[in-house]
Parts: sequence; structure tokens; C-alpha cells
Amino acid sequence: MWPIRGTPAATPDGYRMLDIALYLLAAALIIGGLVGTVLPALPGLPMIFGGIWLAAAVDNYQHLGLWWLLLLGGLAALGVAVDFVSASLGAKRVGASKAAIWGATLGTLVGMFFGLPGLILGPFVGALLGEFGSSGSVLRSAHVGIGTWLGLLFGALLKLVLSLLILALAAFGWWLA
Repeated sequence: MWPIRGTPAATPDGYRMLDIALYLLAAALIIGGLVGTVLPALPGLPMIFGGIWLAAAVDNYQHLGLWWLLLLGGLAALGVAVDFVSASLGAKRVGASKAAIWGATLGTLVGMFFGLPGLILGPFVGALLGEFGSSGSVLRSAHVGIGTWLGLLFGALLKLVLSLLILALAAFGWWLA
């Protein structure tokens, strides 16, 4: 793809060493992204999309063109949005107060800075504290906190499904060309 002075032009099968290295980097991004859809410490869907985009660029966009990349990027953006709002929607689903929904959102944002435990506990604690401040009921607050956590779990499952869909569509688009 990109000429580099002083490197061998190609391997016996026609690929340049840089292309092979970039394809390996793309594969590492995709695999890391799959791990990131399960472990919230990594930005899974953006990594998957970045790996697919890198592979398409190395290929000079012969297999995956603009429309495929726009579709895959839109699905990745949808997954990122789902990740941010899933806890709040879970809280809303169980009839949480506005304070609990804001607490879940704030807990998600603050939890991002504390790794995996923060991402798991942040929305729960935020919704619990917000609901307790609003209603004063410990039982009601616990109910809202659990609903928030279930929303977060549903969002993670939806993110995993979206990541597999993105990979399937990318493979299909690559195969079509």
C-alpha cells in the first residue's frame, strides 16, 4: 500500500511486509475490540471498527468501500450510544425518579474513571443514591439500583450482538468484492 524506502518490495506471494504488519495490527484491534465488548475497560466497538477500517485502507478500499464503512461505523456509533444510555434506561424502566436517572448517568460517567469495578458499580450506586435522595426509601432505592444494573447488563449484551453483526457484515462485504 505505502512504499517504504529500503524495505523489500514484496513477499513471494505479492504482499509487502508493511501490509502484513498492518493486517496483523487490524486483527489485533478487532480481537481486542471483541474482548472490550465483554470487559468494559476497553472501547470495544470503536476498536473493532478501527481494525476493519485499517484492513480496508491497507486493501485500498477494494473490498470494503465508503458505503460499507459508513454502515459499519453507524452500527459502532449506535453501540457506543447504547453503552452510555443503557443504565439510565434500565432505571427508567423500573419507574425511577429523575434524580435516580441522573444519578445513574453520573455514576456511569464517574465509573469510567475507576475501571471495571467503577463501570459495574457506578450506575448502580448513582441510581441508588439518587432514588434514596428523592424517595427516602431504602427498599425502593435498592429496586431502582438493581433495575439500573440490569439495564447495564442488557446494554452489554446488545453491544456484543452489535459487535458480532459488524464483524459478520464486514466479512460479507469483503467476500462480495
